[in-house]
Amino acid sequence: MIEDDPEFASLLQNFLAPYNIKLTNYEDPFLGLSAGIEKYDLLILDLTLPNMDGLEVCKEVVQKYDIPIIISSARSDVSDRVVGLQLGADDYLPKPYDPKEMYARIMSLLRRYKKIQENKTPTPTIQLDKERETIFVANDPLELTPAEFEVLKLLTEQIGFTVSKEQILYNSDIFANRSDASLAVIINRLRKKLGDQAQIKTIRGVGYKLLS
Repeated sequence: MIEDDPEFASLLQNFLAPYNIKLTNYEDPFLGLSAGIEKYDLLILDLTLPNMDGLEVCKEVVQKYDIPIIISSARSDVSDRVVGLQLGADDYLPKPYDPKEMYARIMSLLRRYKKIQENKTPTPTIQLDKERETIFVANDPLELTPAEFEVLKLLTEQIGFTVSKEQILYNSDIFANRSDASLAVIINRLRKKLGDQAQIKTIRGVGYKLLS
């Protein structure tokens, strides 16, 4: 999120947290642009920002990154909304808004974006069979420990999206007494077992993303 009102950003952060959505806000647009946009799944963008107009930020993000954008602004000028969407923003939610609506729009946009990405790419080589509690890579079953299965299952269910460390560690009783260090060990073992068929990418300070 690029939003110069920290109180407003904090309210949205607190609302989204129970839904396992980690929101990182940057009050300065230049800082936000240099923070590694590609590691995020979605951008919520204010238009009235210090030192740089939000529409310019939108234009730069669209040119450099493949990430869905929701513009969130108190500007009442319809032309701003039209220009934002023409520049490549995916949605526009005027302020003030109910956080529930923002959550609904985030989830809807991520679902649509995931379908588009799936249509762009070949069928993934990694597949999850929930009934048999087995994960296949190139049609071959992987031999996994219960902990390895739980981690890879979460990553496979959200393939192409970042899964936070917190979401992994607190997802199951298996991880009740585990730490970031033990999770890192499991991730390294999974990387070896996956080989060249799939990649688990570390998203610094956030979590992991499975690419296939």
